[in-house]
Formats: sequence, structure tokens, C-alpha cells
Amino acid sequence: MERIQEALAKARAQRQQGSTTRTQHAATPGPSQPVEESWAALAPFKLNRAALKRNRVVASEPGRDAAPYDLLRTKIIHQAQTNGWRRVAIVSPDMGAGKSTTLANLAFSFERQRDMRVMCIDLDLRRPALHKVLAQKPDHSMAELLDGHLRFSEHGLRLGERVGFGLNNGPASNPSELLLSRAAREALDGIEQDYSPDLTFFDISPLNASDDNIAFLQNVDCAVIIAAAESTPMSRIDQAERQVAELTNVMGIVLNKCRYVSDAEGYDYY
Repeated sequence: MERIQEALAKARAQRQQGSTTRTQHAATPGPSQPVEESWAALAPFKLNRAALKRNRVVASEPGRDAAPYDLLRTKIIHQAQTNGWRRVAIVSPDMGAGKSTTLANLAFSFERQRDMRVMCIDLDLRRPALHKVLAQKPDHSMAELLDGHLRFSEHGLRLGERVGFGLNNGPASNPSELLLSRAAREALDGIEQDYSPDLTFFDISPLNASDDNIAFLQNVDCAVIIAAAESTPMSRIDQAERQVAELTNVMGIVLNKCRYVSDAEGYDYY
């Protein structure tokens, strides 16, 4: 607990500096090539629908099962546009809440949103899972990009025309220090500059796992907290909301793994 409090204090002190840095980068000249060319040059996502189904990525195809994620997508878009938010962290109080699965489903839902470009970056550098949920086998890790040894154009994947992924092939050795580094901030600013996503989602480690997420939350505009029904105690949700609110805006709380849904869930006109 003392380590978490120290990390919170340090992150609060650096948040203002981080906000200023992002503003300065936003005023820098644009990418060296058109954004459309940057997106087109990314390696295509290797779609394995059978594996996605096994991993509960139900939004890979439109329909009743995808409807809750489409609704979540619409709510995120509304709040982001209303508040001018562009960087969104996906975090959970504890392990096993399904944050990576939620982001994977959101990615496919956003791919159907034809007027937006979205980046999904896995920054859970201790126990990366997004590549497993998506059934991908990347050659590199985001850690190599954050410390300046790799460019996103050499690593990123593109789903359709509008969704990009930055995945990992294994854990990083020094995640806390890496996420706090100036090189990491510059690397993320570079992705925004080159690809101009409307929204960038970051899958970060659970709040109780380490101080990695506390180190990084100062770099985002808001966070969505994923809680597991019948598993995450209300006290842990309240604690998570307080911790996140000290460092960034809480966009909302998503209750995942619900066993019971109403008959209206997934309703459409067809």
C-alpha cells in the first residue's frame, strides 16, 4: 500500500508536465507521409474466426452477441467527443475481469464504425494477453517500441481500414520504469502524429497487480474500469474508482461476465 501511495503522489506531480508535453506534440508538424498511406502500410490482421469465437470475441461479426459492445462503443464515442478525450485506458481492479477481452470486442465493433480510426495498444507489459485473445503471434513487443528500438510501422497490425493494434510477444523486464520514461511518451506521441487516430485505447495492468498502471494513467485522458460480475467486490470497485480519479477522468465502469441479461439486450429491427 505504501508503494502505491508513493506512486500516486509521483504520478500526480508528473501529470501536469505530461499534459503539457502532449499539447506541445499536438502542435508539431504532421507526419512525413499521408495518414492514409501510413495506415495502408501496416501489416494486415490475420483473422481466425474459430479462435476468436473460442476466446469470446463475439463482436467479430455483427449481430445479437455484438450488440452490447456496439452500445458500449457508442457511449464511449459520445463521452469522448463531448469532453475532447482521445486517450482511453482500459483497466480493472483485479486480474481476471476480462479487460483484454472487452478491448478485443470493442476493436471489432469500432471497425464497423466507418468514420473513425482507432488504435488498440497493449501496455499490460507484465502479463500481456491481448495478442492471445486475438489469436495473433507478433514478432515483437511494445516494449521494443517504447524504448526506441522499433517503429510502429514495423510492428503494428491493421484490422480492416480503421483499427490498428500494438501487441506483445511476451512480458517486459522493466515495465514501470519503461512506462514512466520520456522515450515511451515520445513513442506514443509519434504514433498519434503518424496515424492520427480518433481514439487510442490502452490495455493496462490491473490496479492491484503493480504500480505500472499508476505510472501510466497520468498519460491518458480517461479510463474505463472493467469489473467482473459476482467476482469483483463493490469495495474493490470503489477503491479502483478513487485511485483512477486521482490521476485521470473516470469515463465509466463496465460490469463484465454477467450471466443474466434482459430480453431487450441485443434487440434490433431485423
